[in-house]
Amino acid sequence: MDKRWLIRSCDPFLQKTFSDELGIPPIIAQLLINRGITTVCEAGSFLSPDLSSLYDPFLLTDMGKAVRRIEQARSRGEKVLIYGDYDVDGVTSSALLCITLKRLGITAISYIPHRMEEGYGLNDTVAQFARSQGAHLIITVDCGINAFGPVDAINAAGMDVIIIDHHEPDGDVLPKALAVIDPKRSDCSYPFKGLCAVGLAAKLAQALLGEIPEEDLDLVALGTVADVAPLRGENRIFVKKGLPLIANTQKHGLRALLEAAKISGKKMKPYYVGFIIGPRLNAAGRMDSANIALDLLLSDNAPRARVLAQSLETHNQSRQKMQTAVVEEAMAMIEDSALKDQQVIVVHKEGWHKGVLGIVASRIVEKYYRPTVVISVQDGMGTGSARSIDGFHVQEALAHCAGVLENFGGHQRAAGLRLKHERIEEFRLAINDLAKDLLTGEQMVPALDIDCEIPLSAIDRNLAALIESLEPHGEGNPSPVFCSRGVLVKSDPAILGRDTIKFWVTDGTRTLSAVGFGLGAFKDRIQMGAKVDLAYGLGLDDWNKPHQSMPDGFVQDDLDALKVGEHLTERFSDNFGTGAAFFLFHTAPFIFSAGNRMFAADHTKSHGNEYTGNGLFVK
Repeated sequence: MDKRWLIRSCDPFLQKTFSDELGIPPIIAQLLINRGITTVCEAGSFLSPDLSSLYDPFLLTDMGKAVRRIEQARSRGEKVLIYGDYDVDGVTSSALLCITLKRLGITAISYIPHRMEEGYGLNDTVAQFARSQGAHLIITVDCGINAFGPVDAINAAGMDVIIIDHHEPDGDVLPKALAVIDPKRSDCSYPFKGLCAVGLAAKLAQALLGEIPEEDLDLVALGTVADVAPLRGENRIFVKKGLPLIANTQKHGLRALLEAAKISGKKMKPYYVGFIIGPRLNAAGRMDSANIALDLLLSDNAPRARVLAQSLETHNQSRQKMQTAVVEEAMAMIEDSALKDQQVIVVHKEGWHKGVLGIVASRIVEKYYRPTVVISVQDGMGTGSARSIDGFHVQEALAHCAGVLENFGGHQRAAGLRLKHERIEEFRLAINDLAKDLLTGEQMVPALDIDCEIPLSAIDRNLAALIESLEPHGEGNPSPVFCSRGVLVKSDPAILGRDTIKFWVTDGTRTLSAVGFGLGAFKDRIQMGAKVDLAYGLGLDDWNKPHQSMPDGFVQDDLDALKVGEHLTERFSDNFGTGAAFFLFHTAPFIFSAGNRMFAADHTKSHGNEYTGNGLFVK
């Protein structure tokens, strides 16, 4: 699918300020600006994230109430029920709270609802279960913010409930819990709103213990990345510090999972969490009970942990097979109907496995770039999962259609819903009517956000190393994407491996290798001597280096600068999938230079791709 190139405009004044104050190159300064950083202090914190920069947890509304009640439970010897969710964020936050309460000498009982049998969120039976276990306090994690009925039932049963959630409240009225910790509640002035459930559990641990134990940051990083939380602010600190601890974890369960997934010993990156570890932990809740994943993370027995890890492997393989079957069936239904021409795709069928609906919706979005709702019908009731695109807030869209839904909830790009079978067509019409007013034709074409246009001569090992220092990349801090236009192809393209293309390009000053992962189909569109436009990420070449060949008369640069592929659009969750790899191969639009700056003509179109913004890059 063609993409619109959107080249970010630069801010020369702020760029110079960052460069002068922080001693960084202008291009790194511009990358920080592109990520919404506007002050030197914020830029410095981003470049040097440290646990000492974490905010006071008591800035979260109701944190003091929660801490006092938990300390009361400890002094009274009361049991505490932790009620979680079946995704990675819910499981890691449940595990972190269990570990934290154990450190305090409190007996914690965990409960995660069964996705297929109970569905998402706090349910009406929890009070009875808690009473049967002898618990006097219930703490919800990753759910509860809109659970009015179940909270009332808990109160009526004589128990207290603390809600820890990061989802959007339906309004200003909250459930009548003893404490509601959610940075998104309207009366909460906490400086950082992007924490997910495991981040909030970490803040509770910080409030209870005085600090977040370093050995638990592996769980915090794992849940944060898997939940596609923005890697900014406190999340960046958690993930920057916690990712290395995943690779070197002392937790038997997590170590067994790394071994089973065959990534033990590797340098941990968000990619491994989002596409390897996360899907395995999620597979438990998708195919069976998420308690398997929770038991694994809490296991203190290595042989038992290996058994549980292998169980997750089996569930993940089953999930992949089920997912493939439903994706193929849903795609066929869309292709054979008018659904693919609608602004919002709503597809449904009796009996689809509920555990893969979100993944299937993501795959449909990737192919058609349309907001998508996938619904499984059983016993006259439909359970659906929605995924969206830029410009269409799916949770708000569902709120607009609330009259035809039984219930719903979610975020800007992902949501869940339930509705009666006979109302699916009414829902399809309602959400598409809304989309007609909200989505323009341009918004229905995926955009490739490019940080800035640079000449190849600006690329060297130092730049690549500085970009690496901006890691971890992910939501809110994407891998930088650059473009260079009108570069000359200096070699015939070669196919490496299964579907990787490689050729050499030059701007007359520097010659570098361009590697396109999954782009073998473009081989015949590239000819030596032609000029091409490239959008790319930068990486040091450590692949097969001793055996690389260069065009005659060229000296190999030790930077494999133009690596282009799916990793540039990492969406670190099996809920979201990845975008297509990027390459544009055609004669470059007119480019003129002014001193040491390069400009590209605005709104130039070629082969369906639009160039917008001034494309400006300094030095």
